[in-house]
Amino acid sequence: MPSAETTPASVHEPEPVRPARGEPVRPTREDEVAAAGSELIGGPVGRRALLGTSWWTPVRIVALVAIGMFALGLVQKAPCYHSGWFFGASSQYTHACYSDIPHLYQGRGFSDGLVPYFDRLQGDMQYLEYPVLTGVFMEVASWLTPHSGSIQHQEQWYWFANAGMLMVCAAVIAVCVARTHARRPWDGLLIALAPAFALTATINWDLLAVALTAAAMLMWARGRPLAFGVLLGLATAAKLYPVFLLGPLLVLCWRAGRWREYFTAVGGAVAAWLAVNLPVMVFAFDGWSKFYTFSHDRGVDFGSFWLIWAQNSSNPPTTDTVNFFATLLVALSFVGIAVLTFTAPRRPRFAQLAFLMVAAFIVTNKVYSPQYVLWLVPLAVLARPKWRDFLIWQACEVAYFLGIWMYLAYTTSGDAHKGLPTHGYQWAIALHLLGTLYLCAVVVRDILMPERDVVRRSGDDDPSGGVLDGAEDVFVLGPAAHPPRHAAHLEPAAYGPQVDWGGRGPDSPTHGSH
Repeated sequence: MPSAETTPASVHEPEPVRPARGEPVRPTREDEVAAAGSELIGGPVGRRALLGTSWWTPVRIVALVAIGMFALGLVQKAPCYHSGWFFGASSQYTHACYSDIPHLYQGRGFSDGLVPYFDRLQGDMQYLEYPVLTGVFMEVASWLTPHSGSIQHQEQWYWFANAGMLMVCAAVIAVCVARTHARRPWDGLLIALAPAFALTATINWDLLAVALTAAAMLMWARGRPLAFGVLLGLATAAKLYPVFLLGPLLVLCWRAGRWREYFTAVGGAVAAWLAVNLPVMVFAFDGWSKFYTFSHDRGVDFGSFWLIWAQNSSNPPTTDTVNFFATLLVALSFVGIAVLTFTAPRRPRFAQLAFLMVAAFIVTNKVYSPQYVLWLVPLAVLARPKWRDFLIWQACEVAYFLGIWMYLAYTTSGDAHKGLPTHGYQWAIALHLLGTLYLCAVVVRDILMPERDVVRRSGDDDPSGGVLDGAEDVFVLGPAAHPPRHAAHLEPAAYGPQVDWGGRGPDSPTHGSH
């Protein structure tokens, strides 16, 4: 079998039409799947097409497509809006239109005017179990909801108020991703057209944290570490996962010696998180801490490989055991990402490591709600903007989306057993895991073989890397000190003057850090 060093890229996949340095990348010219899909709207863009001469810029088109797909996702929830959320135990599952939003309007005291975190709830859940900024988002939607008429009418209005606010978040995500890689605005269409994105957008409130994280990534790409940190801190105040981006950023800044920018980002994140959380933490600690205690105490739940283990074992793992090993697996994943960063022939791109870190958390976590796919979609687009791989992963996620609702239909339909039995649902979980791991494997391959990375094949180094873009290395280990010939540089004939991005300069040390 020929090695990657001697085998041209065209053996593995068709050689793309590479743009000149500085020219915007057109997916229909470099991606065979995008080119085939473009036939529905007239075919690939011509070589002499006049672009950027009208109001219809790529970013505006991406935003409008994202809003259109979001609207289609709202239409998909129509059977539940009219009846499924209110009548019958399983119809919201058989129609795959479930949403937490209308159920929690009454279940978390918004219908009664209770203040999240400060007012105690009736029932098993004593306080709102969401981070503070998400609780604020939910409360604002409650203010926009008429507190009159039947409870069904109020819940419908509450869902629509949230849907309107979440639509803004969806547009922000699409625009931020389209602008993060300046030469690749059309990659934002992957966000806009992602089926799992539209299907899961209004299940819960995750889009708020995703939008703040996407905006943070844009700020880092623009070389604004303080703004990045503030936005990432706000995102972490809405959902826990954004804080994991600081791990990959640590090892990247370590390799590039960019400590000042890193600590500026960390300081901004801590300050923003405290600004949101500290008032509630001080005056309503029991309510504030509910999110963290609930996350720790909840048992093995839907979508995780731990559930497959528990359902097929006579001695299922305890919650403490799962907490310990899930934390250990995340820690080991970060160690693996650090080793990969320091030994890769060229410094990995920030988006690549961010995707791997969040994916590791998702795969090893004790629960995977279907809307968690929203966390990964923007990072996946920035890490691997290849239509084929992205759609393979999306197909797996759509299958899981249908699988969990069919499984819940089965468990709530009594003796009728309408839906997917337990073993069928376990196959859906396995498909979700395999799809995510497949995309992780492709990203890791791109890191180890940079000539396979479609972003770098277009002539860029790390367009989402901000101060890391084109920076010299000051700390490398093992193979990175002696990169193989196929990864050392790009072809000058194809990309113009040679730029050895992420390599050691003549004055850089061979080991250690600054």
